[in-house]
Amino acid sequence: MPAAPRAAPERPTRRVGEDANARGRLTVTNAGTESDRDKGPSTAAMRRRRDKKMGRNQQAAPKLMREVIIPEAITVAELANRMAERSVTVIKMLMAQGTMATINDVIDADTAELIAAELGHTVKRVSDADVEEGLYDIPADDKAEDLTDRAPVVTIMGHVDHGKTSLLDAIREANVVSGEAGGITQHIGAYRVEKNGNKITFLDTPGHEAFTAMRARGAQATDIAVLVVAADDGVMPQTIESIKHAKAAGVPIIVAINKMDKPEANPTRVRTELLQHEVFVESMGGDVLDVEVSAKTRAGLDKLLETILLQAEVLELRVARDGRAEGLVIEAKLDRGRGAVATVLVQRGTLAIGDILVAGTEFARVRALINDKGEQVKEAGPSIPVEVLGFTGVPSAGDRFSVVETEARARRSHRISSARHP
Repeated sequence: MPAAPRAAPERPTRRVGEDANARGRLTVTNAGTESDRDKGPSTAAMRRRRDKKMGRNQQAAPKLMREVIIPEAITVAELANRMAERSVTVIKMLMAQGTMATINDVIDADTAELIAAELGHTVKRVSDADVEEGLYDIPADDKAEDLTDRAPVVTIMGHVDHGKTSLLDAIREANVVSGEAGGITQHIGAYRVEKNGNKITFLDTPGHEAFTAMRARGAQATDIAVLVVAADDGVMPQTIESIKHAKAAGVPIIVAINKMDKPEANPTRVRTELLQHEVFVESMGGDVLDVEVSAKTRAGLDKLLETILLQAEVLELRVARDGRAEGLVIEAKLDRGRGAVATVLVQRGTLAIGDILVAGTEFARVRALINDKGEQVKEAGPSIPVEVLGFTGVPSAGDRFSVVETEARARRSHRISSARHP
């Protein structure tokens, strides 16, 4: 009788919802996987359990009360940072006062003081000048060996149609022809010429209005004022205004008696009329230098440049070349394709590509520097005018600029300046 077939062993089946790990079977998949049942309690949970068992209550660290310095305008984020509080705490308090704000919004000093006091901090108010402390400070302890001679900065002033622009063009063209064959001068609001190996910087400003605007901002834009007076026309109303502006700024005057090529030219009349406005030229027993020139024939241009250099020697113009750059914005515009562009005059230090500078309510990371010949340069020292690319917006003519350490400082100065001058 044949043997009965052996029954196949029953295969284990997995119930619905049952994991392989729960059944205890070791597989290649679950061998390296840690299941939740194998995990122990976290360190924080064990600490809480231990403290509870020992009857200890966790207490928050004591809050530090700080002296908070508050300027006339401050951002929410900066206020929170100075108080060592969370920005969301400040925002909630502003919302409770009916003010919707973000961390980048600027609030006034009164609101900031109210919030700081409510959080238990003491407040110290500072003025606008204190906000910019260190931004435009010029060290007074410069050593003599650190100073270098700089080129004089000259502004041409005078009555309309007395030949200011013609004189500037004549000086520029004569310098290009004599020293830089084939050179092309780009109009950037200022340019440099060379005479006997010495440089002179001319500001091509649109008259004394810009000169006055710079002086009103407390900026000393120029070292020497050249007063252009037409020999056939004499002293006119704008000539008198130019004399007043130059004297108010405290800069020496050099009189350029223009249009000497005309038959009706009368330089003696010009010198006599200037006496009435307390401008005493040397030939009349005074100390003001005067030169007879002609922008048309270019006569007397060399003597005018030599006179400017002579006056500059008397002024002893020396300044530190090293260190962060400071200076003035001569003119600015919005250029299609290049963005906001500003012509600046470096007055101290050296401005280089990559520097971060603040000018008025705007700031820039310098992308390019272009000189008056249209050439890209890597840096610009004292008394050198350059066109700066990289501004976030268009600054105003006459604004002071200064290089800062970080972009965060530049942005903070920008926000605060924008709040003060909306």
